[in-house]
Amino acid sequence: MSIIEKALDKNRSAPLRPPPAGAQSGHPGQETAGTASPVSAQHDHPLAARIDFARLRRQGLIVPGDQRSSLAEEIRMMKRPLLNNAFGHHSEMRISRGRLIMLTSALPREGKTFLATNLALSMAMEIDRTVLLVDADVAHPTIPRVLGFEAERGLMDVLTDPSLTIPDVLLRTNIENLSVLPAGRPHGRSTEVLASDGMRALLDELHDRYQDRIILFDSPPLLATSEPGVLAAGMGQVVMVVDAERTPATSVENAMGQLAGCEVVLTALNRAPAASGLGYGGGYYHERPYGGDEQ
Repeated sequence: MSIIEKALDKNRSAPLRPPPAGAQSGHPGQETAGTASPVSAQHDHPLAARIDFARLRRQGLIVPGDQRSSLAEEIRMMKRPLLNNAFGHHSEMRISRGRLIMLTSALPREGKTFLATNLALSMAMEIDRTVLLVDADVAHPTIPRVLGFEAERGLMDVLTDPSLTIPDVLLRTNIENLSVLPAGRPHGRSTEVLASDGMRALLDELHDRYQDRIILFDSPPLLATSEPGVLAAGMGQVVMVVDAERTPATSVENAMGQLAGCEVVLTALNRAPAASGLGYGGGYYHERPYGGDEQ
């Protein structure tokens, strides 16, 4: 048992196991109109963003529509417990607010953005499910660049500009059932903004408006900034990504301490060798960074 696995055994977290590289094409998805406070707007259709499939493949990300790969299979195994927690076959099996899922890590460059993006792409292939991928790393936003498009306004703009609503900044993509909410413009008091009543109301609305929707948040590393600890308080599930043989055990323990108030914390070991005993077979996370600064 590695030092990281021993550290994780001390926590109430359930193990998940990340993947190798592979790749897949989609059709434009579109949301239906709805009514609500922070999310309702004068227009109901989100803007469009075209995801670059060739760029996804170069980065080792899955692309809906491509042939099956070991990466796609491992992501399928990883998403299943998250979906079961979110939807369950019986209401008593469902986790409260389980459709709000945050992915984070203790330190930068542990693979959380890689995993968040792959989970979003894979979950968008589910029947009767839609996915909203939120770039909540407001200081170092990565998701639009990873997917191959540009976005200026997003989450922080909606929270700080009363004239904006979610449909003003939400991006419909050319992958069916997948939309993206960019981080938006940086803000000097981002932690306070994310801890505000406005953010709590927005989370409630994103969760309640569509019962088939999974909302995935790619957040900053827990030990790098204060934002993820604040954001985690509103989540139903948190996935802690750990670089299996490189992240110090003390860093994992300190990061887990910030998640003590979260009901469901799962762990994903990145670059864990097959001999780790987690039972998901061989394979490692793809290690090619997104432009040199993989999160």
